Amino acid sequence: MSGAQRILPWTGYLSLAAFVLALAACSQDEVHPSVEISPSTATADGASEIVVHFRPKDGKLDVNGGKHAIQIRSLEPGKAILRVGILAAQIQVRVTAADGQKTAATLTTTTQQTDAYGDGTPDFLRLPPSDQEAFRRWFRFLSEAQYYRDQNALPKEITDCAALLRYAYRESLAGHDGSWANRTGLPQVPSLPPVRKYEYPFTPLNAALFRTRPGPFQRADLGNGAFAEFADAQHLKRWNCHFLSRDLRQAAPGDLLFYRQIAETSRLPFHSMIFLGPSVMEPSSKTFVIYHTGGPEGIRRLTVEDLIGYPLPQWRPIPGNENFLGVFRWNILR
Repeated sequence: MSGAQRILPWTGYLSLAAFVLALAACSQDEVHPSVEISPSTATADGASEIVVHFRPKDGKLDVNGGKHAIQIRSLEPGKAILRVGILAAQIQVRVTAADGQKTAATLTTTTQQTDAYGDGTPDFLRLPPSDQEAFRRWFRFLSEAQYYRDQNALPKEITDCAALLRYAYRESLAGHDGSWANRTGLPQVPSLPPVRKYEYPFTPLNAALFRTRPGPFQRADLGNGAFAEFADAQHLKRWNCHFLSRDLRQAAPGDLLFYRQIAETSRLPFHSMIFLGPSVMEPSSKTFVIYHTGGPEGIRRLTVEDLIGYPLPQWRPIPGNENFLGVFRWNILR
């Protein structure tokens, strides 16, 4: 054997082989992009997180499913965290390498069918704590904003107490952008955090947010008329809210007061008020309720003190008043 020839020890051959294999793997990475989704199926609950690993790490990641079905929570080289929405969908996750090669994998989400409280409200509509506060702030603002408008300029749908509740509820869940401000006719939109879990009307129920019949939620309710865009005060109380107390001190801003005028001959004896708490429009140390009279007086705002001492005793929110049904809270805040 000449001096120029050397025989590698067996460990040297193994090291060389490992290097060649690693080089081939790197080369394969560049040629063949990959996507791994974990898990690849999920319930569209507005909260579950999905982990995506992809190669090459500098590849372009595209998630096609619509912002109401999926959102990218975080993105870093080779890894993304997705958060599912509440709309069921087939979501394509695709990665494209610098040379144009691409691959994709599919994430399947299915409609959440649970009803944790058996109150008829699907869990996909219930809000987490951070969204609950956002909803309350918007609900109070939208209710009180109508009080400051010319009553002839109110949205045409607000004609009674239940209509005010439906309007403020629905619009609190909407996307509050410029087009929304134009549609609602509000002179300005406050800088309030939005509800993030979902955006009206992009729900499995579409725009039909209000339950109209008894019973726990089941999948068939998505299309059998159990939910509608309209509900009167009685149905709002019975199937969209839950009872808290007959003690007004238990009310939180954004809760509701319900009455039934037993002696009244009207076919709609149920009435509602919004417990506003402190005004959101002006500085004040007082607490207020706000409601639509159902008549030409339009929307009224009273201090709680004035309501407790109201001249007509059937409107006083006190335990001894049999017309006062108590303090209630929206089921989505349960």
